[in-house]
Amino acid sequence: MEMDLCLHKFQARLATQRSLRILLCLCAMFIVGSGSVRGQTPNPNYVGSMVCRTCHADVWFRFYKNPHFKSIASGKEAPENTGCEGCHGPGEAHVKARGGKATIKAFSQLTPKQSIETCLRCHAANLERANIHSSQHTLSDVACAQCHSIHKPAAPKALLAKAEPELCYGCHTNVRADFSMPFKHRVNEGFMACSDCHNPHGSLAPTWRMASRPALVRQSLVNEEACLKCHTDKRGPFAFEHPPVRVEGCEMCHYPHGSPNSRLLRRPVAFTLCLECHNGAGTFGRTGSGVPSLSQAHNMADPRYQNCTACHVRIHGSNTDPLFLR
Repeated sequence: MEMDLCLHKFQARLATQRSLRILLCLCAMFIVGSGSVRGQTPNPNYVGSMVCRTCHADVWFRFYKNPHFKSIASGKEAPENTGCEGCHGPGEAHVKARGGKATIKAFSQLTPKQSIETCLRCHAANLERANIHSSQHTLSDVACAQCHSIHKPAAPKALLAKAEPELCYGCHTNVRADFSMPFKHRVNEGFMACSDCHNPHGSLAPTWRMASRPALVRQSLVNEEACLKCHTDKRGPFAFEHPPVRVEGCEMCHYPHGSPNSRLLRRPVAFTLCLECHNGAGTFGRTGSGVPSLSQAHNMADPRYQNCTACHVRIHGSNTDPLFLR
């Protein structure tokens, strides 16, 4: 009799515990379904990315390799920031209409400004894109989708539509010719890329060339020219500065992409380049003496004086000699 009573109490306790578990599960499902765990209110206009794969199977089966897939994988994003609908907007109307560009945000139908604003919903936090609205690309109606291919990128880096430099050459055909010069930066060889020196999303305020800096040039440390990222020996600061280097910048004497002259110089012979400034003209500068002219001892007809840097070896700046002799 006592054994039957104990067995009955044990079964009743199990039933109570089972009921509590079921009740807790139902409560948890209700809380998650209502979105209160994330503080979200469910939007019936969002159908989820799984629905999209029914028609867009080719895109879906590759999407797991895409950096944007992390919005799905994390499971923490709001519906308007998750997967397909994070970029293309709510898909309910699109599904009910059985497709059509008029019922979804199709990037092929957006204006450049609308396309940029859509991408900046997530990508605005990066300082790299802080000046995108004032960049030459944006002002010329070049939007994100013209350089980036989100679903079918040709290059994995940054989801580019084509690999560098071919992507840039599509518009900048004159630069392609520069990189075919006898002396050039090794972009075509793959040693460096256009984006090593240029920021296609817009650059910061100018710090050289008297505020007339070339378009979209990156800045190195402490707002220096991009050249100094590699040519660190030219950085300085020097006790004796060569003013054109500090004020006008590297392009005063060098072509940045390619040149028929050695060291990418703008003139074939060094002294003809120096004489563009060293002609004794003007009363400007720190000492009011303008640009010093050459001494009488320098006979430009004499080959000994036609290679200025044979003596003025520290032409970019010196810590020991005001004439850059050492």
